[in-house]
Amino acid sequence: MQETVNTEIVSTVQDTIQTTKIVQNEVVAAVQSGDSYRHLIYKYLIELGVSEKTAEYLNMLGLLLILLVVVFIIDFVIRKILVKTFNQFASVSKTNFDDFLVANKVPRNIAHIIPLLVAMEFTPIIFKDFPNFDGVIEKGLQVFAIVLTLWIVRSFLNTLKDYFKTLPRLKDKPIDSYIQVFMIFAWVAGFMSAIAIITDTPFIKFLTALGAASAVIILVFKDTILGFVASIQVSINDMVRIGDWISFEKYGADGDVIEINLATVKVQNFDKTITTIPTYALISDSFKNWRGMVSSDGRRIKRSISIKMDSVHYLTKEQLETFSSIQLISDYIKKRQADIDSYNNDHQIDKTMLLNGRNLTNLGVFRKYTQTYIEKHAAINKDMTIMVRQLAPTTQGIPIEIYAFSNDKRWANYEYIMADIFDHLIAALPYFNLEIFELPTGSSFQAKSLTE
Repeated sequence: MQETVNTEIVSTVQDTIQTTKIVQNEVVAAVQSGDSYRHLIYKYLIELGVSEKTAEYLNMLGLLLILLVVVFIIDFVIRKILVKTFNQFASVSKTNFDDFLVANKVPRNIAHIIPLLVAMEFTPIIFKDFPNFDGVIEKGLQVFAIVLTLWIVRSFLNTLKDYFKTLPRLKDKPIDSYIQVFMIFAWVAGFMSAIAIITDTPFIKFLTALGAASAVIILVFKDTILGFVASIQVSINDMVRIGDWISFEKYGADGDVIEINLATVKVQNFDKTITTIPTYALISDSFKNWRGMVSSDGRRIKRSISIKMDSVHYLTKEQLETFSSIQLISDYIKKRQADIDSYNNDHQIDKTMLLNGRNLTNLGVFRKYTQTYIEKHAAINKDMTIMVRQLAPTTQGIPIEIYAFSNDKRWANYEYIMADIFDHLIAALPYFNLEIFELPTGSSFQAKSLTE
């Protein structure tokens, strides 16, 4: 099987080389005999009685159409052959580098080189009678050659980026940043080369003139330049898309992105107001993009209840019997208390004082109840993190935090689910002889004075 595939690859490469040689020979022959066939259509039109000027234009358009068809056919054939060759080679090679070459369309972009060379070779012949057109078309092809070069460079750099990310020793390196820097330099060089070609200015002179004018350009177009650079960074890093929900506290923005342009990003807040943010602020300041939450399987619930510390205590046997009637934790209490009693008996713990040995607390039982309640709640995603934890005590009591994810990510439904959970837990606290911490109010002092 391996030998058959290798034979096919060799045969395909030979066919590609042979096709390239045929095209090259035809181009050379066509150039050498250009004057012999360049006026074929012209002569035929003259014989039909068409005016010379009209015949010249129709001759040029006819030859241009033929060239476009030939270039398209050559591009199609070479692209098919080259892509097939790379695919066959990638399927049998041991490295995945060539797989990334195919995935990033490097062979497809390289295949455009020969058709471009054919077009550049034939264009002077077609437009020989129209020197003004010839100059414009020639410059256009040269600019396209620069763009094609940038496409190839970008595809190759993306291939290197994907390949380097698979190497264990480079996983912690900022590969994206390095590739972006190279790509920015390539785009700048390509842009300046294109301007130099369009303006018929030598590249060195163009750089000199650009350096002299750079100070004025930066001063006048500072915001535009910052916005342009920021737009490139935002696009390359996929930081923000239209439709994303972002929160930007510095600018008071909290809503959906409705427009991204060179200078500004428009955010429609949830109160339907519009906040305009400078584009460069997206890369210079910190903001929150909720896209990850929207595309995930749940929306996070992270809220706590503060328990009064003096309401926490050990549970007596009578209280344990009462709590055993709570269905969600009935089995837990029986099993847990059996383990505790066994431990205390084995170690001959004096249980005349509850402090001795191991004991259950009302707060611990409430945490277990909350955990079980959340795990069985129909609106909670069971495949994501579910946790009930006790945070560090504060001056406002002991926070018991619920950390889970709701199945429904829509804002109104999410708020309803979260409120429903905490309504239940707040109402359940008295059953565990626990109290929520609240700062005292005037009515609290009045009630205390009346009882005294």
